[in-house]
Amino acid sequence: MYIVKNILSKDIAREPIRAGFGRGLKKAGELDENVVAACADLTGSTQMSMFADTFPGRFIQIGVAEQNLVTVGSGLAAQGKIPFVSSYAAFSPGRNWEQIRTTICLNQQPVKIIGSHAGISVGPDGATHQMLEDIALMRVLPNMIVIAPCDGPEAERATLALAADKKHPGYMRLAREATPIITADDAPFEIGKAYVHRDGKDVTLIATGTMTYHALVAAEQLASEGISAEVVHVPTIKPLDEATILKSAKKTRAVITVEEAQIAGGLGGAVAELLGEHYPVPMKRIGMQDRFGESGEMDELYRHFGLDAAHIATAARKIVS
Repeated sequence: MYIVKNILSKDIAREPIRAGFGRGLKKAGELDENVVAACADLTGSTQMSMFADTFPGRFIQIGVAEQNLVTVGSGLAAQGKIPFVSSYAAFSPGRNWEQIRTTICLNQQPVKIIGSHAGISVGPDGATHQMLEDIALMRVLPNMIVIAPCDGPEAERATLALAADKKHPGYMRLAREATPIITADDAPFEIGKAYVHRDGKDVTLIATGTMTYHALVAAEQLASEGISAEVVHVPTIKPLDEATILKSAKKTRAVITVEEAQIAGGLGGAVAELLGEHYPVPMKRIGMQDRFGESGEMDELYRHFGLDAAHIATAARKIVS
């Protein structure tokens, strides 16, 4: 359980998850000269600027042309490079999904697609920029890895792992606002692995991305009421760590999934498919319920859409009872 000890502290350190990606990409570039990068006119926002400033000869500014962004990435991969391409998730994969499908996945090119500003935590930018469908869009693509890190340090580790994978395309979604840093310095990251961040016996909370923090806070609240919640963090939504999830479900016999995305086709859908085929148990999916986002502050939106710790704890009480 590689998490910090001050989860409930108001002074817990915070940073944008995308900052961890920026650090990781720079480190990946230092480790491998075949790592290259391209951006759709959002270099600073996606934190790709760290790489661009350090390796200007290995960076391409594509401009506002997301379909071109991923096709150029595919061409670079075909020449032996490891391309990272970034934009807002609303535009990539939101605008260029067909090009990702045909030029990257069909040809199995190891392009790494970074979708920044995903989820409702984008906040005041509102529904047009709050990408909530990206997990579902990317999970159905053959050969595609799908990652949603829980904090900046994990995003850094995930970026290095993606760069080391020279066979598969990958998608990583990043939040915009500063969120709590919950993983310890020695926390591992391996593509395809889920991590039990808290042991429990009454209910399993399966979370990804920014929601893992809220699941851990909910588990603390439930513990004070005598409910023992196990928290499983799933940074890799595809390929799913079926063994870890099934082991926890068999122990607690009740599962709640939590994600900052549409529950249709997202993490909740993936877990429901797994449990439906192998070990059906009572299950509740928490996420966006077939709705678009709205403009507001991040914490306000979490409460409004039922994604905060209080709503997670309420769902746990119901499923346990």
